[in-house]
Amino acid sequence: MGPYNAETTAEEVALECQSIIANKTILVTGASAGGLGATFATIVAKYRPACIILATRDLAKAEATAKEIATAAPAVRTRCTELDLASMQQIRKAAEEINLLDEHIDVIVNNAGIMANLYTKTVDGIESQFGTNHIGHFLLTNLLLPKLLSRGQPIRIVNVSSNGFRFGPVRYEDTDFGDGKTYNRWAAYAQSKSANMLFSRALAQRFGKQGLVSASLHPGVIWTNISRSVATEDFAELGVLDRQLGYRSHWDHPFVAKSPSQGVATHIFAAFHPSLDSLDLNGSYLQDCGVVELEKIQSWARDPIDARLLWDLSEKMVSQKF
Repeated sequence: MGPYNAETTAEEVALECQSIIANKTILVTGASAGGLGATFATIVAKYRPACIILATRDLAKAEATAKEIATAAPAVRTRCTELDLASMQQIRKAAEEINLLDEHIDVIVNNAGIMANLYTKTVDGIESQFGTNHIGHFLLTNLLLPKLLSRGQPIRIVNVSSNGFRFGPVRYEDTDFGDGKTYNRWAAYAQSKSANMLFSRALAQRFGKQGLVSASLHPGVIWTNISRSVATEDFAELGVLDRQLGYRSHWDHPFVAKSPSQGVATHIFAAFHPSLDSLDLNGSYLQDCGVVELEKIQSWARDPIDARLLWDLSEKMVSQKF
């Protein structure tokens, strides 16, 4: 299989993984039409999965994606579930509904997210990027895992991160930036994306021996709805941060955008590619359909102690042990 690169399309990866995709049941969050989740679901549907569960805050948008899938692959079942990752109460309701479905989930793709918005909080009082991008997915995944693990079958958990993680670690003692007083939207985005990576590492550490494989990934730069809160000129702030932090390899490099298909190629690689079944690769961070070497990842996004600290903090924030 492969080799793959930044120009590899989702269709290329899916074609090579088609025997693995066949008959799988997949849950994807953030599946609104026009976003990466919907693109992923619609492309995967062509390779005969059993069912795709679309979990999205706006149920009508999930249903629109379901219609696209019905057109592309009429034989594939779809289920639509309302999921608001900024509300623990609603997440618990969604998880209960999903657990009651007569479906055996094989793959969870935690794709939904927000990026670099102005300072706000979730309904539970958590800084919104950390709350939505990490805590919401942490709670949802852990509420679904007991049923998944009980089957004794292989499980894949994919957490969509970003190479923006390089701008900062998880602020374990102050995730809300002093109640917004010291808030920097890119540092907050970085915190949530570092958390996505550590969550995958923690899942691998805790459940790898039970057949769970987890990976996080950077999809690349794709202009989708997630960037709606950021003006084009605001991305210049990233160049300033790269200089301040000394990331010379990122200086003066213009963004090279991917197509939506190229963007979700790594989603498909993470969700299905057999090379990730190696124990040594469980918990890996991926880019361009390949594993990023640990030496190229800042320590705060790969350290096993950080992964444990994040797990403990997340349990405290959701008031539940897993």
